[in-house]
Amino acid sequence: MKVEQTNSSGSNRILLVDDEPDVIFTFKKGLEAHGYVVDAFKDPVLALSSFKPGIYDLLLLDVKMPQINGFQLYEKIKKIDSEVKACFITANEVYYESLREIFPTMDLDCYVKPIQIEDLVKHVKAELES
Repeated sequence: MKVEQTNSSGSNRILLVDDEPDVIFTFKKGLEAHGYVVDAFKDPVLALSSFKPGIYDLLLLDVKMPQINGFQLYEKIKKIDSEVKACFITANEVYYESLREIFPTMDLDCYVKPIQIEDLVKHVKAELES
């Protein structure tokens, strides 16, 4: 189920995928309040089927989701757009270690929920500027 899509020129555009509607609502509103354009999906399969290369500057992907987890979704999206950056969000710190095992040479970030919007915005800004 697609939550909402905002159209823009593509500058500072984020794809947020999380199966928890309250997380989507909070993150989307918080990021938009700081000037980011956020397309949000609660269904990772729909997010993947809707994904187009060159649109997003950053992916914010929940790690634990039904059907496709965040790592699998990232691997599939990277085959479509090898330039897109990604950050993972999780409620379980154990997944951070899994991230490092799967992508040992990649500089990927993983944030543990709950995370304050101000901290999320700070991390997103740093990732986009890197």
